[in-house]
Amino acid sequence: MKSQLIVYNTLTRKKETFKPIDEEVIGMYVCGPTVYGDAHLGHAKSYVSFDLIYRYLVHIYPKVKYVQNITDVGHLTDDADEGDDKIAKQSRLEKVDPMAVVERYMYNYFRDMDALNVKRADIYPRPSGHIPEQIEIIDDLIAKGFAYVVKGSVYFDVAKYDESFDYGKLSGRSVEEMMEGAANRVLEGQSEKKNGFDFALWKKADPSHLMQWNSPWGKGFPGWHIECTVMSQKYLGDNFDIHGGGLENQFPHHECEIAQAEAHTGKPFANYWLHNNMVTINGQKMGKSLGNGIFCAELFTGDNFQLERAYSPMTVRFFILQSHYRSTLDFSNEALEAASKGLQRLQKGLARIEELKSSTASTVDILSLKESLYHAMNDDFNSPIAISKLFDSLKMAAAIELGEETISEEDLTSFKSLFHSFFFDILGLEVEETAAQSNEITDELMELILDFRKAAKDQRDWGTADKIRDKLKELKIGIKDSKDGAVWEFEN
Repeated sequence: MKSQLIVYNTLTRKKETFKPIDEEVIGMYVCGPTVYGDAHLGHAKSYVSFDLIYRYLVHIYPKVKYVQNITDVGHLTDDADEGDDKIAKQSRLEKVDPMAVVERYMYNYFRDMDALNVKRADIYPRPSGHIPEQIEIIDDLIAKGFAYVVKGSVYFDVAKYDESFDYGKLSGRSVEEMMEGAANRVLEGQSEKKNGFDFALWKKADPSHLMQWNSPWGKGFPGWHIECTVMSQKYLGDNFDIHGGGLENQFPHHECEIAQAEAHTGKPFANYWLHNNMVTINGQKMGKSLGNGIFCAELFTGDNFQLERAYSPMTVRFFILQSHYRSTLDFSNEALEAASKGLQRLQKGLARIEELKSSTASTVDILSLKESLYHAMNDDFNSPIAISKLFDSLKMAAAIELGEETISEEDLTSFKSLFHSFFFDILGLEVEETAAQSNEITDELMELILDFRKAAKDQRDWGTADKIRDKLKELKIGIKDSKDGAVWEFEN
């Protein structure tokens, strides 16, 4: 299966066969959160998406070294070189130390990701713990002529870099276009740069700045972009397999990461760039300024004006997985309700598969099911298709249960293992206790209803029997009669 994995590489703008540097250890770096506030639905989309990718890589390769940073300094409010540090600003609002802000929201981030069953990365480096390494790389970039010092700040010389490399190859932007754009605007602090599109490697800190360190250029703090370059290369090497993150970080953040890394080492940085798409709310972009953001914790409690009720973490996860990671995810209560019902069907199907009995021979094709599931995941981690194949497998299970198909003991073992592997290990779903309890009650009620219907049929009261069947059909519950009695299932 390894050689069949195809990924969409943002760097080349096409799907490519994934060829790891070392098949024994896959290196993956994903840009983590800047922890100045609680995780929202956009974070859930991003990190559930990369959790799916991580899980599948772990499934098909011996080892994956997964690094995800936690940004605790240097990310400014305009996502570039101006404005206040986001964490420092929040610390003043809350009247606490900046690192107290970091600890609080980092804890909340892990709480919410744990609820969504997002596996922990192997390493969570923080920029504040890698100041010496960042200073060392910045010093090297200055020595090589790719950076310059102005009044205690250090800037990356984009035009100089572009003479030997290709700035803009990830985002598709050209230096010429950026020159034109920079000429049309004047931003505070840009006058000290050679060009407006140059970006900060190190920023001079005024005495009131809450987070600052000594450097060869004076007291200051690192730029946002240098952090990820330094930490990814420290733990994964100069050249590694996969760099991931949100599509909104493609430019300038990831473009700048590439420039710094390749100017420093002269080698390619990450071989494959994977970007997840954004979240919309009822077709509108989600954002704080629009007042339509939804925090993960609010999804789980229902405490948001846009939510009709609380949704379980597994419902939210399943909702996200029903959309391809590179597709826009549109939130609506209707979509989450549909996800909740779909997840219940899969959970009920899981229980029914566990109860299947084997025969001496198989009439079902387990191999085709297996191939279709792996084909979906090998096609750029296509979770929506994989989920649809799991639903198809429930029809197979129902046919076996009704005696319409047979399955050998060997195939039944493979069937159960395959469903378990994709449901639990790859999609990362869990059977929630509340859902399981609800299913037990539903099962008992349905058995009671089917007993009433059977009694009506035994008395040749066909009108009552048909009325029960038709009413259940209105509720999206189908009944199938067999020689061993009636069975029921949720319909789409």
